[in-house]
Amino acid sequence: MKISRVTAVLLGLVTSALIISPAFAGDSAYGLISEVRRADLVVMSIRDDHLELRLIGIDVPDDIADRATQYVSSLVLKKNARMRLEGRTESGNMLVRLFTDDPDDGIQDVAVELVRRGLARKQDDFDFKYGELTEAESEARVERRGLWAAAVQ
Repeated sequence: MKISRVTAVLLGLVTSALIISPAFAGDSAYGLISEVRRADLVVMSIRDDHLELRLIGIDVPDDIADRATQYVSSLVLKKNARMRLEGRTESGNMLVRLFTDDPDDGIQDVAVELVRRGLARKQDDFDFKYGELTEAESEARVERRGLWAAAVQ
């Protein structure tokens, strides 16, 4: 069966558009976390691409930034993970939710785990759909973990 030249050209254009199309909110990708630059900034490698990913919804205080970065490294560095694109900054940086893919510990949202351990706080006026960051921060405050250790309730 022969494909007409027009059909071949159209098929080529559609394929090219799919390959070069930008990522949109809600898109997800699976890859290896090749670098942890900060607790809220990691690099995901997918084939020959290296994507800089900023975890959305959290702030990491300077006084615990090293501990937080070490914790994120223990969760995802040199391991496969899944990211879900939530948006982009004005400069085009990817704002994501990052999920572990550990056969022993299961799937965890890295930002939520940072907040739960008191190694980050949720950003003001931001939360995920089901209030996961608020719940994690409340738990950390009650249990006086991390940055909440010396906090007076």
